[in-house]
Formats: sequence, C-alpha cells, structure tokens
Amino acid sequence: MANFTELANYIFPEINETIEDLEKKYPPRKLPEGAEVTRFAPSPTGFLHLGSLFTSLVAHKVAKDTKGVFYLRLEDTDTKREIEGSGEELVRQLSFFGVAPEEGYLGEKDVGEYGPYRQSEREHIYRVCIKELMLKGRAYPCFCSAEQLEETREIQEMNKEIPGYYGDYAICRNIDPNDALARIKNGEPYVIRFRSLGNHNNKVTFHDEIRGDISIAENDLDIVIMKSDGLPTYHFAHAVDDHFMRTTTVIRGEEWISSAPIHLELFDALGFKLPRYAHLPVIMKLDNGNKRKLSKRKDPEASVSHFIEGGYPAEALKAYLMSIANSNFEEWTAENKSYNIDEFKFSFSKMSLDGVLFDQDKLDFFSKEVIALFSAEELYKRCLEWSEKFDVKLNEFLKKYQQISVKALNIERGGEKARKDFSNYSQVYPIIGFFYPERYAEIVKDGYPFNPAIESSVVKKVLEDFAKSNDYSLANDVWFSTVKELGVRHGFAESGKIYKQSPDQYKGHVGDVAEMIRVALCGAKNSPNLYCVLQILGKEEVNRRINLAVTSLK
Repeated sequence: MANFTELANYIFPEINETIEDLEKKYPPRKLPEGAEVTRFAPSPTGFLHLGSLFTSLVAHKVAKDTKGVFYLRLEDTDTKREIEGSGEELVRQLSFFGVAPEEGYLGEKDVGEYGPYRQSEREHIYRVCIKELMLKGRAYPCFCSAEQLEETREIQEMNKEIPGYYGDYAICRNIDPNDALARIKNGEPYVIRFRSLGNHNNKVTFHDEIRGDISIAENDLDIVIMKSDGLPTYHFAHAVDDHFMRTTTVIRGEEWISSAPIHLELFDALGFKLPRYAHLPVIMKLDNGNKRKLSKRKDPEASVSHFIEGGYPAEALKAYLMSIANSNFEEWTAENKSYNIDEFKFSFSKMSLDGVLFDQDKLDFFSKEVIALFSAEELYKRCLEWSEKFDVKLNEFLKKYQQISVKALNIERGGEKARKDFSNYSQVYPIIGFFYPERYAEIVKDGYPFNPAIESSVVKKVLEDFAKSNDYSLANDVWFSTVKELGVRHGFAESGKIYKQSPDQYKGHVGDVAEMIRVALCGAKNSPNLYCVLQILGKEEVNRRINLAVTSLK
C-alpha cells in the first residue's frame, strides 16, 4: 500500500483534503421531509434538444411539487466538443419555457452553496476523490496509446468478445506502482482508470422509479476516470457531483440504463449513498416505418429552437410534453382547461415504459387550445414579441395597425366555442394579414378568386348593391338576413338547401353571395367571421376594396 501512497502523492502533490473533508464542506441539504433534489446536467455542445427539455421539465416538476431544489450543472469537461456561448443559450431557452433553475449555473454566474456548477471548475474536488481511490488501490495510471487500444479492440472483434478495457485486456491494470511511478517521472503520458471488481457474468439489480427493479450485467470495465488533460470523464464526474450536490433522484433518458452498472460501482467504491434513478422514455420518430430517436442532424423538431422560432407558446409545448410524461394528463386537461402544468400532480407511476413517437398533430392541438385562452391583448403582445425576432413584416404591421390588429385577433375569442385557428404565431400574418391595406394590395395584385361559374356582370352588380345597402349598425344575426335579401334581389336562393331543390331557377345561393363579399374584402375564399371583418375594416375601407374588386372585373 505504501507504493500506492507514494504514487498517489506524486500524481496529486497539491491534494491534502480527503473525501471526509468534502463531506463537511458540502453537507446534506436542510430541506423538508420528502423534498427532492433534481438536476439538469447538459453539455455545452449545441442546442437544447427536445429530449433534454423533456428531462428538465420532469426534473423541475418533481422538485417543485415536493418543495425541493432543481439545479443546473454544466458538464463541460469535453473541451473539444464545446461550442462557445451554448451554455448561456441553454439557460435562455430553459427560461423561455419556465423551467430555469434557481440554483446552479445560470449563464453569467453561479448561484448556490454547492458549486462551482461548471465541471471544468471542479477539478480540485475530482482530484481529491481520485487520489483517495488510488490510495485504496481502486484506481491506477494507464499508459496505453491509442494504437494499442485499437489493436486490442480488433483482437476482441476477431475473437467475438465484448469490446472494452477489462480482465486480461486491461494491459496496465497490474503494473507495479514503482514501475508506474518511474514511467510518470520519465514524462510518459497517461490517464487514470478505475479498477473494477465486477464480473459481467453476474447480475446487479437496482430500482428505477419508473420501471421498477432492473437486473443487468455487472460492470467489469476499467473505465478512464481522469483524462490526460487532468479533467474527469462524464461517468466519474457525475457520480462525484450528484453526491456532493446532494441529488436525491437522477432523472435522465433510458439510453443511460446500460451505463447504470458503472455508476453503481463508482458510488460504492467512493462510499457514497446511491441516489434514486428514473429513466425517462425517449422521444422517437417514424422513419420509413421504423422508430428511431430524434436526430439532431435529420430532424428540425429535435431542437427546441424550432418551436420557439415557429411561434409555439411555451405553455403548449410543456403541455404536450407532460402528456408524454403522464398518461392521465390529457384526462386531467378535460376538466382543467388552463393547461397549466403547475396545477397538475405528476407521478412516476403514470409514465410510459416505451419510447414515444413525436406527434405534431397533438402538439398543434394543445397549442390551439392554449392560444384560445389568451385575451386579444395578450395574444397581440406575444405576437409582437415573437415577430420582433422572427417575422419582420408582421412586426411592422402590428406596430402600425395596433388597434386593427387587436380587433382582428379578438374575432370569436372567448366563450365556449372560442376560435382556434392559430396553432402558432407564424400563422397570424397569413390569416389576418389581409386587414392591412399593404398586404391586401399584394394579395389581389394578380386578381380575385371569384367563382368562375358566376358571370362577372352579376358579381359586379351584387357588390355594388352591397356597398350601397350594407347597414353597419346591425347585429350579426340580423345582418346576415340582409345578405340573404341582397342575394334574392339578384336571383340567388336564400339557402343552399333551396338551391339544391331547384338549381335551374337560381344563379346560386346565399353562400355564393357571402363568398363574393369575402373575396372582394379579403382576396380569398376563406377568412375569419365576415361580419367581424366588416366591422373592423369600416365602411370607408370596405367600399374602397369593393370598388377595386369591381374595377378588376371585365
């Protein structure tokens, strides 16, 4: 053991603390009984993945429901893959969805007593723990080159054996500490590996909060725990951090189940209490009839920025993800129309065990329901904020025509049968853009889509009569009766039913008359409630547009 002590002291001469000292520095949190400490631990290597938002949403919800703590730890030890600024962007996107932590790495600064919360700044803590493992004989230096490791892998493949650094293939495992010390003093590069005591022919069992007891082969890999640059690997750092940050439940994707035996053995070797684990189902996509995990390279919906840029309310995406998280959420929303997940009681027992397919239609449904709850003023404000970044033309018109915009957004808003034609803010301009004179001119510059089955002379007469006779003071139901009267005056049936009984006696029906007016005012056959369109545009603008439409008819 003296040799291991000499080796450890030479590699870590600056380390005088012990794990016991760290236990005192980062004591158990003083929280109410049953309070959960959860975390989101991303790498700053790119955008926030939809699966990562799902994980952080569940972790945030579990902590909040139990009056616990949700914190963010930035796992930035893979310096080669780090993308500058992505850590700050992750925090901004979490904030957009209302799941930003109150503790941890918050972009410009750390907040909390269990930091630092960037792994690159926790090197001293890791070195304390690695030195202690080395003193126990549970860690050793490895001098294998990349070429040697590749050669070992080729031999394993040829022998059809499990690939990895273990057993007889762990070349440096039994190097005498004195020899190792001499090689290090001679300047030979090395990493430090964990000495596993496992056997992959044996099973280890752990409890998962979602899946129950899971039995899986023991770890027997001597994994690298400290790279040649002095920084730890993910497996080791996460075990140390989850312990000293006092995480009670590790919530992560099911793809980490296969790594659990490594983590279980690390916690045991370090003498740490094992946290609870909850492995979430992975969000999948159908590709040529086959299920696969959402891909950063192939699928735009893999990035949450896709939904932010597309104008989906944060509440809608959160509601959709909660419907994936708990099977009873949709049933709950039938009685709780706020779609506020803070009011919903989450449970691990209601989670699916299998990967779930991303469902755009269901997301659109939740988004329409959420947007329908906004007042016109709230929707205007949100559209203004969104368009500031993502739709310059809409932003320009919203500012120029604020009063018209609010009125347009207020059409059939509220009540039991609220208008639900927007699933995101990017649909606002295509649907209400015709209200803006400049946009209307663009729409009709190439002509109006009047029904070609009705003679242009008839359309002109109907529109001219409408401009002269329309009464803007009438209520909606009364006003439509005047449209019927207008149609009858020009040879149209009062209803589609009457027209179908004797089509030869009429030029069309009242629906055709309403369509003429709609096309003249909106430049399209479909629009929001026509009566509301008239009220918002006003007599002067209505007549101006009708004159333009009449002039266009030959």
